[in-house]
Amino acid sequence: MSLKDAEQKPLEAAALREMGEQELAEGLLALREAQFRLRFRAATGDLENPMQFRMMRRNIARIETVLRERRPG
Repeated sequence: MSLKDAEQKPLEAAALREMGEQELAEGLLALREAQFRLRFRAATGDLENPMQFRMMRRNIARIETVLRERRPG
């Protein structure tokens, strides 16, 4: 699964661990931007699925966890 689907579907940690660090960092940035847009859509009442907040937050946490695992120390 690519990170492009991360806005709509939950990510698997095993698939994230196979990705490169640069790809994960770019995906994390894209998810945070998507989360920002999602907040605006919710504020204007144009949100179809409120569960997207939870899914987006958890996908961001999964990516951050994998990146943190790779740090030395």
